[in-house]
Amino acid sequence: MRSTTRISIFLILFSIGTLGLTRAGAQEDWSFVAWINPALDDILPADVRVEKLADNLGSSEGPVWIRKGGFLIFSDIPANVIQKYDPKDGKLSVFLKYTGFTGESDIGIGRQSNDGHILTTGIGSNGITLDPQGRVVFCAHGDRAVVRVEPDGRHTVLADRFEGKRFNGPNDLVYKSDGALYFTDPDGGLRFGENDPRKELPFYGVFLLKDGKLQALIKDMSTPNGLGFSPDEKYFYIDDTAKKVILRYEVQPDDTLANGKVFLDVNDDKSTGVLDGMKIDSLGNVYSTGPGGIWILSPAGKHLGTILLPNVPANLAFGGADGKTLYITAHTALYRVQLKVAGVAPGPKS
Repeated sequence: MRSTTRISIFLILFSIGTLGLTRAGAQEDWSFVAWINPALDDILPADVRVEKLADNLGSSEGPVWIRKGGFLIFSDIPANVIQKYDPKDGKLSVFLKYTGFTGESDIGIGRQSNDGHILTTGIGSNGITLDPQGRVVFCAHGDRAVVRVEPDGRHTVLADRFEGKRFNGPNDLVYKSDGALYFTDPDGGLRFGENDPRKELPFYGVFLLKDGKLQALIKDMSTPNGLGFSPDEKYFYIDDTAKKVILRYEVQPDDTLANGKVFLDVNDDKSTGVLDGMKIDSLGNVYSTGPGGIWILSPAGKHLGTILLPNVPANLAFGGADGKTLYITAHTALYRVQLKVAGVAPGPKS
């Protein structure tokens, strides 16, 4: 629940200009932050702005910064592509095609959702990350698989079944520094969810893939979604969207998880938005989509404040040369916020 220590909400509207971005209309800059705790001063600048970089997207998700080249990639789920945003020229382009579904017919494939304006089908990729070698790895809704892109462009399926049964639709993923891959598997690949005749696994879980061995670490979650590690990798965080909680687990020496506890409960907040994507900064603060926008939480679970957005956010990533730029995918739009603290970035550490 929200802290009541100090709440001051300020809104500063800046002039609207045009940057000529591909698939982007008027460029909007504004600052709209629920400042709940003074500790947020160490994270957000006093003149914090939220910049809209692009809009008219289908359903944007899974952003990740590519340090070699200095650009952002993210999923456009219904378009079945991974998009590229290059801050050097402010343009969008297709980075990779057919990233979620590679079959002949998508009839009955992927969950459908309606945001009040358009019905979209989730056949494409969702979460994206980089492995320790810098290769792109993504969750494919339509194919219900976790896929790696090789340097020559080939796609390698890392996992699509557990104990012979197809996944429900992998959603998000993260690597530990030792090469262990963790990913969530809700029902994104199933048109009719729990009642879909294509459903094979009887649970929605969190999986660990390491050295070719696949384990189900958690089998009792309603909607396992965004996930991430504390900077020292002692703790593992995961959003359970349906239960409206973030859980925190202790990471064991063998990479399994133990002693799960509720880190945040947002059941009392009725604002629009859900716990979906998540990232952690270098100080251990947790950033998660949630009611109203991007929730920023201290390592102790204290709600420091919320970056409020006009669109419902889906996911986020740290980027920029110094790692202090927060990119936010908000379904039909892409946003950017400059921070005072760097985030933990995936991929090679040097």
